Amino acid sequence: MNGSLETVLSVVIPSWNTRELLRACLVHLGAADKPRTEVIVVENGSEDGSGEMVAQEFPDVVLVRNARNEGFARGCNQGMRLARGRFVLLLNTDTEVAPDALRRMLDFLAEHPEHGAVAPRLVHPDGSTQRTVQAFPGWWTPLFFATPFERWFPRSFELERYFMRAWDQEDSRDIDQPPAACLLLRREVLERVGLFDERLWLFYNDVDLSRRIRSDGWKTHYLAEARVVHHVGASTSKFTRFVPEWNKNRLVYYRKHHGRLAGLWVKLCVGFAFLDFALRSREPVRPVFREYLRFLVS
Repeated sequence: MNGSLETVLSVVIPSWNTRELLRACLVHLGAADKPRTEVIVVENGSEDGSGEMVAQEFPDVVLVRNARNEGFARGCNQGMRLARGRFVLLLNTDTEVAPDALRRMLDFLAEHPEHGAVAPRLVHPDGSTQRTVQAFPGWWTPLFFATPFERWFPRSFELERYFMRAWDQEDSRDIDQPPAACLLLRREVLERVGLFDERLWLFYNDVDLSRRIRSDGWKTHYLAEARVVHHVGASTSKFTRFVPEWNKNRLVYYRKHHGRLAGLWVKLCVGFAFLDFALRSREPVRPVFREYLRFLVS
């Protein structure tokens, strides 16, 4: 990451097959109140003409073009390594920033030097708040989330804690882990804790980064007054290996932060979920079983 006193904000946008949303994202970004800003789009091998659209319609955008989908973590890292700003904004293509959102987040970090990151309130197109902020996952989370226990005990203590259900996310507060759909970071923080862990190809990379930020002594804030429209899952919904990749990335995260025993625990919980699926499914089980075996030996 090469510094520049002239560039205050670097916006890094990973892109994969969301051309129209990317266009809207860039239009809203261009209209937003902000200081001197550079925009970096990392085009991850889209097949819908996203790269061509950016090159033709947004010539001031720094465009990085990958021949294939390198994943969310690596794509963001490519952009962050090029970033020159004192602040770095990670922004998904399926977002539309409100005119004052960036200025509000930048002002917050300027006024609160103990905070290393700030996230806005993500809202649906109708303006309703998305409940996107979660607590850090713990030892109980793999048992109560994405297993039969989630169906049997939907109001379990762990799901209440993990999804922070006692909070409506309508007010500002310090938090554990916001999603990286829109996340403003100090450049200094990234230089201290590092960029995304590229082993976390698509999932848990933001959780891991938030945990490292906390471990380094920084706070992360949720700023409800800054609003950003989020069209949920525009890219991930097109990714056919969603569940296997999610389990793989979750396993890496648990091994990294909780040790090898935690990895075994996650595998047991996934086995519990697979057994439930096999007993209840009316679809062929064999393809899922092959994926489960690959997961077990990973």
